[in-house]
Amino acid sequence: MSPSRRRSLIRQWPTIVWLAFVWVLLWGRPTVANALIGLLLGALVTATLRMTPIAFHGKVRPLGLLHLIARFAIDLVRASFEVSIVALRPRHVPHGAVIGVQLRSHSDLYLTLTSELCSLVPGSLVVEAHRLTGKLYLHVLDVEQSGGVEAARQTVLDQEERVLRALASDDELRQAGLPLRPTRRRGRRVEGVSA
Repeated sequence: MSPSRRRSLIRQWPTIVWLAFVWVLLWGRPTVANALIGLLLGALVTATLRMTPIAFHGKVRPLGLLHLIARFAIDLVRASFEVSIVALRPRHVPHGAVIGVQLRSHSDLYLTLTSELCSLVPGSLVVEAHRLTGKLYLHVLDVEQSGGVEAARQTVLDQEERVLRALASDDELRQAGLPLRPTRRRGRRVEGVSA
């Protein structure tokens, strides 16, 4: 193995550790053998499957990250309940739609995180993401239950804002048109849904 390849592998230690952790979770038993095999497989995967590195110029903000995780958990539970109501209502035909949402940031990392978080919440699925324009296209299961098209768009933009507030640098926040300190939006309504 060449010295540059070895240095590249050493720089990817967080990925190797993460893959080992996933390996141990898949086996369900945290044994030393599982951890070692996971580390070995993680090193093998990162050495043989080259991925284009994504530039990260931001900084992890613990309070923003905590808010992102807590709000995602709340959205997950709420949306699961709403989708189950749509599925169990007799003779109700949901009015789905594909909506386009122009994101504020054009970073590949924030685009990916926003689209993954939106897709993981039941009732919406990202069907296309344009890297160059920073636009997401989502299928919304029931637009009426979401509060309308504009409310569904605002939900995606709010998710992006939480991602940016958790991980973006001050410059990236300014470029996205967001104030450095989040402002409270109590009482504001968007298409019949309070934000």
